[in-house]
Amino acid sequence: MTPDERAAMLRAVGVNNIDELFSCVPEILRIKSFPFSEGLSELEAEMRIQAMADKNHVYSVIFRGAGAYNHYIPALVDDVAGNNAFLTAYTPYQAEISQGILQSIFEYQSMICALTDLDVSNASVYDGATAAAEAIAMCCDRTKQDVYISAAAPPMVIETVSTYCFGTNTRMHVLPLVDGATDPASINALPENAACVYIHQPNYFGRIEDVDELCDLTHKRGAKFIMGIHPIAASLLKTPGEVGADIAVGEGQPLGLPLSFGGPYLGIMAADKHMLRRMPGRIVGETTDTEGSRAFVLTLQAREQHIRREKAASNICSNQAHCALRASVYMAAMGPDGMRQVAQLCYDKAHYLASGLSEAGFPLYNRGPFFNEFVTRSPVDTDKLMKKLANIDILGGLPVQDGILWCVTEMNTKAQMDTLLKAVQEI
Repeated sequence: MTPDERAAMLRAVGVNNIDELFSCVPEILRIKSFPFSEGLSELEAEMRIQAMADKNHVYSVIFRGAGAYNHYIPALVDDVAGNNAFLTAYTPYQAEISQGILQSIFEYQSMICALTDLDVSNASVYDGATAAAEAIAMCCDRTKQDVYISAAAPPMVIETVSTYCFGTNTRMHVLPLVDGATDPASINALPENAACVYIHQPNYFGRIEDVDELCDLTHKRGAKFIMGIHPIAASLLKTPGEVGADIAVGEGQPLGLPLSFGGPYLGIMAADKHMLRRMPGRIVGETTDTEGSRAFVLTLQAREQHIRREKAASNICSNQAHCALRASVYMAAMGPDGMRQVAQLCYDKAHYLASGLSEAGFPLYNRGPFFNEFVTRSPVDTDKLMKKLANIDILGGLPVQDGILWCVTEMNTKAQMDTLLKAVQEI
């Protein structure tokens, strides 16, 4: 682009310069200058970039979750997902030559339906927060544009839902908490125009919510019930289908996806059959070809390229097929019993650590039931504590208001937990 062309485009959108165009980007996120002021050879550039990358530290022991979890990934996951046939696969527009990728998506959908005990799953969306926002959009219509979300939902979910609501003139309301869990009385008082209620299970603070009661109260008020799940916990707790949820969503990262500095991740979405036509993205179905053999097709494509834009329930155009493939291989390798065993290990180890922290003077913030995350009060400066733990290569819990949010998975050994408790007692 020439300077004149750039100036013309800026005038067309109503700004005077590039800085004004990007004024919505926080100052702290803007790069002031490129780190390479002079020309470098390829070798010099690689060494400079490696030195920058070495500033990142990957902890050998992690006691932090808050939406991204350190789970063991069987070698089979990398082996299958690394197959070139999957790595190079693109959107399966032509079913005749895309049977492999279509089957992989179909198997993923089938496993998500089994995990959630619901009728239909889509081929995935971008991440758990997007899935929650898309689910809320599914429940709104011209008469119901008030949505309710628990204050104990993950902050990134609340923020994403807020952004979606802003763009569609939908009104978002945050439900209050009692002892770290959603207040049932607030749901019992919902107005008749309430579209839906979103509850995360377990919630952001680790509490196991009474989803049976919350779902029943929601349906009595004529609203849809959306249940956010932790996919590992879902193998041990009541499924969304058992609870009576209309839609289940969740972050699929614990299913065979590494932490990877925050992504790419996987948005899980499943629903009752009555919500099928409002699901975003695509659904792969099974059929038979002209010779009677098993075949796979794109059954539903709620995309603006395929249907009238004003009738589209969503503008999501793609899915996380490769991340979904990893989740499929993980679930197949683990099996139902293996996933339940992982969930039980997370639960048991978390309760061991919580007991030890309480004895060390870090009492639980509340006494409600929890899965693998919990909040303790902190009698010491949390920054000082986290620095001490970092010095022995431990990533401690996440500092939150009035305490610390700890997380334990099957990756944490008793020896690691005892080392943490010793460090805590010393400080």
